[in-house]
Amino acid sequence: MTQAQAAENTARSYYDSEDADNFYSLVWGGEDIHVGLYETADEQIASASRRTVARMAEVAGITSGTRVLDLGSGYGGAARQLAKRFGASVHCLNLSPVENDRNIRLTKEQGLDGLVTVATGTFEDVPVEDGSVDVVWSQDAFLHSGDRDRVLDEVVRVLRPGGQAVFTDPMAVDGLDQSSIQPILDRIQLSTMATPGFYTAGLERRGASAVTFHDHAAQLPTHYRRVREELVAREAELVAAISDSYIANMKAGLQHWVDGGNAGKLTWGIVHAVKN
Repeated sequence: MTQAQAAENTARSYYDSEDADNFYSLVWGGEDIHVGLYETADEQIASASRRTVARMAEVAGITSGTRVLDLGSGYGGAARQLAKRFGASVHCLNLSPVENDRNIRLTKEQGLDGLVTVATGTFEDVPVEDGSVDVVWSQDAFLHSGDRDRVLDEVVRVLRPGGQAVFTDPMAVDGLDQSSIQPILDRIQLSTMATPGFYTAGLERRGASAVTFHDHAAQLPTHYRRVREELVAREAELVAAISDSYIANMKAGLQHWVDGGNAGKLTWGIVHAVKN
């Protein structure tokens, strides 16, 4: 088994678990389970997460009819926001059947199944034709890949000339001795995290231009702190849906992200590039 296959299996088994499904749907923001852009320290997770989607859409200039491929789409919150607000056509690709089932149900309930489609698959082997996509979109998913070079290959392959990649990812800062974030690496069960330089240089090597990293590093510890605060505040009610061991491990894991971000070892932001 390759590292990429092992990472895929790890991520799928994690996100398909009942504990994880309940945690992300009940605590992390509901439909949109990604890092938010916070305007205040105590802002609601869901509103900050929606702001991230709006900001990324602005960066990529998404409008009615834009063909978007969302890699690692989770519950489809971003896809539905893009469809509802801008009239974009969004194809979701995600490895978790449990998350995809919820995505399909919520999309139908909101009357958006004419604009949003959902498929099960991985971003190392994207079942989409060459040059067929206007925007490749992803939020906080590529860190789970065991072959991020292959991910970038696929991102560039499916984009049409002039198409854009816009994505976020929790990253280590450039030049970091990543042994110093071992608890986080252990949690995602991978040997490394990507860095801004890995993504920007990698996209440039593949012929992309106007490659930019919009640095929002302070948002990462803010987001993980807010999720941990929500988990602690609601722990008494959540034990009916989430196991004690999962809650305990999640509180410890979230704190590692907070500490790493506050120590300046981690960063997060929006990567944007245009395919030549």
